[in-house]
Amino acid sequence: MILNKVYRHNISFSLIRSGGRIIKIVVLDARSVEQDDLSFEKALSIYGDVTVYTRTKREDTIERIGLAEAIFVNKVVIDKVVMENCPNLKFVGINATGYNVVDVVEAKARGIVVCNVPAYSTNSVAQLTFALLLELCSNVGAHNKAVHSGEWVNCQDFCFATSPITELYGKTMGIVGYGNIGNAVAKIARAFGMKVLAYNRTPKENTVSLEEVLKNSDFVSLHCALSKDNEKFINAKTITLMKPTAFLLNTSRGGLIDEEALADALNSGKIAGAGLDVLSVEPPKADNPLLTAKNCLITPHIAWMSFEARQRLLTVTVENLKNFIEGKPKNVVS
Repeated sequence: MILNKVYRHNISFSLIRSGGRIIKIVVLDARSVEQDDLSFEKALSIYGDVTVYTRTKREDTIERIGLAEAIFVNKVVIDKVVMENCPNLKFVGINATGYNVVDVVEAKARGIVVCNVPAYSTNSVAQLTFALLLELCSNVGAHNKAVHSGEWVNCQDFCFATSPITELYGKTMGIVGYGNIGNAVAKIARAFGMKVLAYNRTPKENTVSLEEVLKNSDFVSLHCALSKDNEKFINAKTITLMKPTAFLLNTSRGGLIDEEALADALNSGKIAGAGLDVLSVEPPKADNPLLTAKNCLITPHIAWMSFEARQRLLTVTVENLKNFIEGKPKNVVS
């Protein structure tokens, strides 16, 4: 178990100052970005007095921010209550692309600049999307396990399969959300010889309706942001539009799926399988129905976590603070 670690670094030289004062910086949940190979403390120390917390509970948020002027968050919620009790707060750096954890309307009203990091994980997310897809189609893990358990050694034939294997060539990849990641997934799909159908909330060239994507795709991959308008849009009704041989992939947000409905569909054979990197509650509750559903692969929200993606994320999030200090903020969402 990794406990919270706190680093404090006081700078006496080469400071970037705001109004002649040392900037107080707090990182509230550094663990997911830092892992064991990156450091917020090293990256931010030239900008002021830095305090880094591995993770922060809701009840500790206000106290830990204190008089800080700049904070960095990933999943810690920064709402009106937090802002009211942290009067010095002027900058919120989100260590992610999505910014639903921050009340950006309230922040704007208070003159607090909120910046995110767009498009840092595009290639990593596309890569894991296909890792899940290929595992569903070829069952590499199950075959490896069978070999190591002695099934090949004791087999009468030169080969065997523990389950059917699906070829991607000629199949249709349906993409819901045709932004940077959706386009990257489409490019890989075409390299496999797949056809691509894409839906985007704001229609783009070569996109079709959501219904057409669901009805005609062999694989449906979700790459859209979560909003009140699309919450649980994959549900009992929309699943009935899909082929019984279709697979559902989600490397976007767990809240896009009605998990009970998906579990029922998997267990009853209404669709063939699912590959999920995200769930509606993370970490999931032990009674989440998808944990025991048939042919459901689940990874622990790792699509964005390659070293290269995290390094890009850290670089841009620090640049966001630098630009703010210099009076030229970028990637502003408030």
